[in-house]
Amino acid sequence: MIRGINSKRGWALLSAVVLVAGGCGASSTPAPGTPSPSLPAAATPSPAPGTPQAAATQAPTIAATPVPTEGSTVPPSSEPSPTEVASSGPQASGMPTQLGPGEGAVKILAWPGYVEDGSTDPTVDWVTKFQEDTGCTVTFDVFGTSDEAFNLFKAGDYDLISASGDASGRLVDGGYVAPVNVDLVPNYADVVGALKDQPYNTFGGVHYGIPHGRGANLLMWRTDVVTTPPPHWSAVFDPASPYAGKVTGYDAPIYIADAAVVLMQTKPDLGITNPYELDANQFAAAVDLAKQQRPLISEYWSDYTKEISSFENQDSVIGTTWQIITNLLKAEKPPVPVKAIKPEEGSTGWSDTWMLSSKSAHPNCAYMYMNYEVSPPVQAAVAEWFGEAPANLKACDLTTDPNHCKIFHAQEDGYWNNVYYWRTPTVDCGDGRGSVCTGFDDWLNAWTDIKG
Repeated sequence: MIRGINSKRGWALLSAVVLVAGGCGASSTPAPGTPSPSLPAAATPSPAPGTPQAAATQAPTIAATPVPTEGSTVPPSSEPSPTEVASSGPQASGMPTQLGPGEGAVKILAWPGYVEDGSTDPTVDWVTKFQEDTGCTVTFDVFGTSDEAFNLFKAGDYDLISASGDASGRLVDGGYVAPVNVDLVPNYADVVGALKDQPYNTFGGVHYGIPHGRGANLLMWRTDVVTTPPPHWSAVFDPASPYAGKVTGYDAPIYIADAAVVLMQTKPDLGITNPYELDANQFAAAVDLAKQQRPLISEYWSDYTKEISSFENQDSVIGTTWQIITNLLKAEKPPVPVKAIKPEEGSTGWSDTWMLSSKSAHPNCAYMYMNYEVSPPVQAAVAEWFGEAPANLKACDLTTDPNHCKIFHAQEDGYWNNVYYWRTPTVDCGDGRGSVCTGFDDWLNAWTDIKG
């Protein structure tokens, strides 16, 4: 998948973003990777002194010796250790039980907009405070798709990655990431429970990361063209659609899961209960539906600016989208008349996870950064800058736009009940059927065939 790529167009949209209003609510959220008008000029996105969250911006003060994971190049620290804390989950062999002093550096691979040091915009900077508080110098690279992230991470010397669910399983299977002791991340306690212990961040009962944020993939249409509001995803898969040649879809193999969500409603006899756990028959049906949709497609998008342009020009009038894209279109001058919903049957979505390299050279600084990124003030800053629901709901009291968490449904438990977060498809179905499901390689090959 691809989200938050910086672009000249994103910068040009800045002045309009704060004017968003309409059916999906007002928002001051800029496009991922665009300058944010909602952050204070100061480089610290921290709450006012005296608020309960103020201490959360500090790095963990627990100082102890890590037990390096296999392959770590860091020797054990000679610093004295504090009393160990009991783990809230199973402990894997080699997992750190305590943290020591920072190693002075941490190298991160992240989605654009997750790690900001003022270089994109001087008013958007939560990295500087982390460096000052911990002595850990942050260097980072960004990626455009989960496939790119996977390849860069396995070949690089990164300490951390912000992985989406369609990459996290591959990273675990390849041995590129290490189990994470959530007890060494104090702010993990405040992460919304629905994002914990999920199959894209917890494997074999062991935590492999810290949840960051989440969002749903929505159905959007131009209201001046599509005059009858579509309640279901079938509106963009119907071969008799009056909007043939004006439909857009997401450009990634994981989009096959969107077809599976449609089949959950239209062909219940297939028995699909999870769009990422598809046996050969179910997968074939989803692929056939995606192929049936192909003649309707004007273009597939992965860069959000591409979809914005497509809807502006009416090259596309209906298709899958993100809330932030809808907000930006409404903020155009003149506004583009669009509306977006999560259809009745639900949708796919994404929830990202901070994951630690199994060969991290700076595990202490890496743990400190994970804790910092899920602190309330930093979560508030990232959620508004990037355009998502924060994982730490205490951030909702700190966003510059008081409606941000409402717009992104952060506190609505029911909204997420039928949002199927991206996952890496595996041969093992995970539901008792055994190894009868289709793995990621099959999805990749099928997507090439669908588009071809």
